[in-house]
Amino acid sequence: MKQTKSLFRRFLKGHFLFIFFPPIVLIFLSAFIESPFNEEELNKLNYFYVVLLLFGFIIVAFVVISWIFFLRLRKRLTRLQEVMSFSANNFPKPISVQRDRMDEIDQLGSSFNWMIQQLEDSRKREYEEELLRHRLIANLSHDLRTPLTILRGHITRLNKEAISLEGQNSLTEMNHTITRVGDLMDDLLSYTLLTSGKHPFGPISTDIGRLVRASVAAWYPVFEEKEIQVDVDLPAEETFYWKADPKWMTRVLDNLFQNILRHAAEGKYVHIMVDVEKEQILVADRGPGMDNSSYERGVGIGLSASNYMLKKMKLKADFTSNENGTRVVIGRA
Repeated sequence: MKQTKSLFRRFLKGHFLFIFFPPIVLIFLSAFIESPFNEEELNKLNYFYVVLLLFGFIIVAFVVISWIFFLRLRKRLTRLQEVMSFSANNFPKPISVQRDRMDEIDQLGSSFNWMIQQLEDSRKREYEEELLRHRLIANLSHDLRTPLTILRGHITRLNKEAISLEGQNSLTEMNHTITRVGDLMDDLLSYTLLTSGKHPFGPISTDIGRLVRASVAAWYPVFEEKEIQVDVDLPAEETFYWKADPKWMTRVLDNLFQNILRHAAEGKYVHIMVDVEKEQILVADRGPGMDNSSYERGVGIGLSASNYMLKKMKLKADFTSNENGTRVVIGRA
C-alpha cells in the first residue's frame, strides 16, 4: 500500500504557509531592506496598531483556514459514515478513494472497500452452498422414495407368505421403520422448501381460537383411533388474534400433534388449551419426554421447521419436558 500522508501534517503545513510564512517574510525583508521612512516618521506610527493588525490577521487567517479544513474533513467523514450505515437488505457500495492523496480517511475507505469485497464474496459463496444443499436434499429425498417403495412392496408380499410369528413381528417393525424414514424425508424436504422461500408466506390477522378448534377437530378422529384421551380447553366465544399465516400456523399444530402420535402415544393423553388472557396456545402430553432417545431422533427436523415458521410470524415455542411428558407453549416472541 502507498505510504500514508498524515492529515495532521497537512494541517500544520497549510497553516504555516498561509499564516506564519507571510509575517516571517515581512520581518526578514524589513531587516535587510532600507526603509523609505526616516526615524522621526517611524516614531509617528502607532506600533500598537501595527502589531494589533498583524496579530488580528494571524487570528482571522487561522480561524478561516481551520474552518475550511475541518469543514472539508467533516464532509468526507459524513460521506463515509453514510456509506457505512447500511442494513442487511441495503448492502453498501464501495466508496471512491483518491490514491494520490491516501491520507488516514482514504486508508479507512480503502479498508472498508476491502471489507465489502470480502462480504460480497462470502455472501456469494453462502448462496451457492445453500442452492447446492437444497438441490442435494431435494434429489436425495426423491431418489430414496423409489427403494423405500420397493422395500414396502416386498414386505407386503412376504406378509402373504406363511412365516413364523417372530418373522411377522420383524416385518411389521420394518414397515414402521420405512414409514418413519418416509416421514423424516418429508419433513426434511418441507424444511428445505421453507428456508428457500418456496412456500409462500402471507401473514394476516388470524382468529387463533377458531384456527385451533379447526385443527383439533381434524385430528380428533386420529387421536380416538389411537385411544388417546383428548382434554380440550377452548373458549367458545372469547378469542384473540395474531398476525400470522393461517396455513403455516396449521402446519405448526399439525407437527406438534404428529409428534405426539409418533413419540408420546403411549401416554394416552393430550391436553390442548387456548389461553385468551395470556394469548398463548398450550399442548401437553404424558409421553416419555424429549430426553427419550426415540423422541430425540424423530422430532428434530419437524421442530426446526416449526420454529422457523414461528420465528417468521414473530412467535416462539417454549418446551418443557421430563419423564412425565412434554409441554409446549406458543406465544408472542
